[in-house]
Amino acid sequence: MRTPSNPTRTPLRPRLRLRPGDSVPVRTLTPVTGPPLAVPDPGSAVHVQFRRFAGCPVCNLHLRSVARRHAEIERAGIREVVLFHSPADELRDHVAHLPFAVVADPGKELYAEFGVEAHRRALLDPRGWPGIVRGVLAGAADLLRGRGRLPAASQPGGRIGLPADFLISPEGRITAVKYGEHIDDQWSVDELLTHAPQAGPPAPGPPTG
Repeated sequence: MRTPSNPTRTPLRPRLRLRPGDSVPVRTLTPVTGPPLAVPDPGSAVHVQFRRFAGCPVCNLHLRSVARRHAEIERAGIREVVLFHSPADELRDHVAHLPFAVVADPGKELYAEFGVEAHRRALLDPRGWPGIVRGVLAGAADLLRGRGRLPAASQPGGRIGLPADFLISPEGRITAVKYGEHIDDQWSVDELLTHAPQAGPPAPGPPTG
């Protein structure tokens, strides 16, 4: 399966939610920067996380926490792959600084395949409001320092997407999954690392001696 790339296609209806033990087909995805990659990856577990639109302040703040501990995640044998439902050209400038793969899925094809939904509770659930405030404040601080960009005023894929996390073993089996209940409901890095042993052995470290 190639990387979804048609921004004019009507978003597909989400399928049933996936569960641990389900298998995902092999596909090649093309990040907005960097070379194509395989999911599943025969050399490591893959953490696939579904975010919202390019410039989403809550997404940006969360991905900073992932970027800060990216080396630790890699040592645990996990490769990060992040999806947004914005076009690649819009997404690229927002994520070029991140040390992991970011994939554009403007038609929400993979969102539908993985059962990732959009719902009003993404923004209306009070549990997500502190994350919104922190994300907006962090984004405003970046703009004042001359860094960052505002998200586009129009978001064809919507603003009410819910996050989701999947950990996929090298054999293509889902070993852990989380469907978020509000905008800021995703695995922390610590939570992700607790699932690492289920997905397979960690990546080998540098040679010693």
